[in-house]
Amino acid sequence: MSNVLRLANYAQRRLGSMFPAFFPGANVKHDYYKDFGWPETLSFDQLYRMYLRNGVATAGVDKTALKTWQDAPFLLEQERDGSESGPQKETDLEREIRKKFSALRLWAKLTDADRMAMVGGYSGVILRLRDGKVFDQPVDTVPGGLDGLYKVDPVWKGQLTVAEYDTDHRSETYGEPVMYQFNEAAMTGDAKQNRQLRIHPDRVLIWSDDGTIYGRSILEPGFNDLIDMDKVKGAGGEGFWKNAKSAPVLEVDKEAKIADMAKAMGVTVEELADKMNDQVADYNAGFDQLLMLMGMQAKQLNVTLPSPEHFYGVPLQSFAASISMPVKVLVGMQTGERASQEDADEWAQTCMSRRANVTHPNIMEFVTRLQRFEILPEKDWFIDQADLTEASMGEKIDRAVKMADVNQKTGTSEWVFTPEDIRGAVGYEPLDESDKYRDEATDEENDAAAGGVTTKPNGGKP
Repeated sequence: MSNVLRLANYAQRRLGSMFPAFFPGANVKHDYYKDFGWPETLSFDQLYRMYLRNGVATAGVDKTALKTWQDAPFLLEQERDGSESGPQKETDLEREIRKKFSALRLWAKLTDADRMAMVGGYSGVILRLRDGKVFDQPVDTVPGGLDGLYKVDPVWKGQLTVAEYDTDHRSETYGEPVMYQFNEAAMTGDAKQNRQLRIHPDRVLIWSDDGTIYGRSILEPGFNDLIDMDKVKGAGGEGFWKNAKSAPVLEVDKEAKIADMAKAMGVTVEELADKMNDQVADYNAGFDQLLMLMGMQAKQLNVTLPSPEHFYGVPLQSFAASISMPVKVLVGMQTGERASQEDADEWAQTCMSRRANVTHPNIMEFVTRLQRFEILPEKDWFIDQADLTEASMGEKIDRAVKMADVNQKTGTSEWVFTPEDIRGAVGYEPLDESDKYRDEATDEENDAAAGGVTTKPNGGKP
């Protein structure tokens, strides 16, 4: 065996001992999942409980959903490009769709579905249709146009499971679900919420990062970090509590007379230990209690606890990196410091990317489904949503002021930035010729602006 091969085998063994999950063939002595108290596999229940009970996990999911859906989208018949050509006003059909979606609270429901999918890996959006069929039947066409859709219900992964898969090898949908099982009480255990239905895939929109039931929870990569944060927080809280409420340790002197102490307390020697426990409990219950000792010394066992911020901060940063969120955006700052502009810009770009790759494709799948049911007409639909990376109005005005200053500082009559350029910098359309110039104020208007005093020629003399 060559020296190179020996070194390679040695390196693999060393790496295997440090990272057994990535080098399973190595002869390892440790399992760091067990050593560090991390679960080897994750279930939906574990992810869901972490989302409910860990504030950082809740913030990571909710802030991502809120930023992604900061502004409600619009469904458009034709794409708006901001130019003067083409229709710029809302069409009658777009107005009808906007009102219908608003009545259904559609965008809020899809926001909930997106949040649920981030926790569990996928969620379901059950479509309630006026087609006269039960839930386990496929959908052909739905009469009534937009009125054919009367409700949408977002549900958790734990409530919507696959009942049957397509097992026909010749089918184009081989391996895909052909029937779902909905159990309303699966998440709450509430007997009053006992709806159990078999639902055809036509009536369910699966919401996930890839549009299938195999999506991944955003909590999974940083789940170990969330556990470590809970450990530090719990250990710190329990340690400070025990230091504050620790029972005294009684040290018995070698010449102490146990029988005399029991007699003074009115108990037998056998009952002395229980009596002392009761006395210590009464002593800890208040600051003004008396602790009677005869030949004993009471000492406190205090534990010196290090500051937990550093130990908490390392997994916090790791979890923030796992969901591509700046730490200051995730938790804020106790001193009132806000996230830097670079953090805010990066976070906005992350959420814009998530829109393009996750939310908008899921919305278009919903639109395609409505077209197939003839609830929406066949068109090349577009989604319009406010740009999260767009500058604020204050930043736009500052930019326009700087552009105007450049024009003044050139010292020539040439425009560096035209008025149309400056208006465009703040998001305004170019002015029409009739609106480009201000009307000159009349004498009466000038007098009114000056206080209502009208001046006449010759000092007001006739």
